[in-house]
Amino acid sequence: MSKIILSADSTLDVSGELLKSTGAHLFPMHIILGEKSYDDGVNITPDEIYANFRATGRLPKTAAINTQEYVNFFRPLVEAGNDVIHINLGSAISSSHQNCVTAASILGHLYPVDSCNLSSGQGHLVLEAAEMIKNGMEAPQIAAKLKELAPKVHSSFVIDKLDYLRAGGRCSTLAMLGANLFKIKPSILVNNKDGSMTVGKKYRGTLEKVLVEYVNDQLSEFDNIRDDKIFVTHAGIDQKYVDIVKSEVEKRNFFKKIYVEQASCTISSHCGPGTIGILFMTE
Repeated sequence: MSKIILSADSTLDVSGELLKSTGAHLFPMHIILGEKSYDDGVNITPDEIYANFRATGRLPKTAAINTQEYVNFFRPLVEAGNDVIHINLGSAISSSHQNCVTAASILGHLYPVDSCNLSSGQGHLVLEAAEMIKNGMEAPQIAAKLKELAPKVHSSFVIDKLDYLRAGGRCSTLAMLGANLFKIKPSILVNNKDGSMTVGKKYRGTLEKVLVEYVNDQLSEFDNIRDDKIFVTHAGIDQKYVDIVKSEVEKRNFFKKIYVEQASCTISSHCGPGTIGILFMTE
């Protein structure tokens, strides 16, 4: 039986010992600041992106991993007799998955999986894949099972300020000023069919009040939530807001594991600081 190697785009937002336990290789997305290109999580941090935005008012550009990069990285692994499961950022928001599919057609023994998600939503599938590998499943079956699980991952976020969305052309200056004036905090919902994002409920009030309401709305929407784990993932938000969200989750005394993560550079580039959300799975 071939050895199975697990890999993922760097946008999975799982870190530390939890990431280490999966054995996953991370393939960095590209962050372009001015004339220079960086590798997500390798030689640039979210804090550096925020500092650049404060200084210049400009957001970095992000670039997908191209086909040749995937081929160059995976060829030695495949030629050594391994199968590779690679979990991509959602195809609706990045061409990385299609590029990986093309690489797979060249190499063989490479199984790209469209996470139909982002951030720790993608991370959920990486954790599921790691467990399947440990249980002895073969690569084609793992890839098929992950595609079945993708629509069961639920990811959403609340954005405190719309500055980054305005700078990225995702909302007008007028809409941003109106939202800030009336303390409107939109929730962003990830479509787990392809990874696209839509605006959900628009909350109004202080961020403390909004986050309590948001968590309870999300966790009350489904009656078949899995209790094994949930992620609280944020982009450079004050610790007190992380504590509020985590506390609201803990009050339910439901989840066995609550993981707190900070968003990668790619995710942070689009949402900006002051963003936080919860990401979980249903049965």
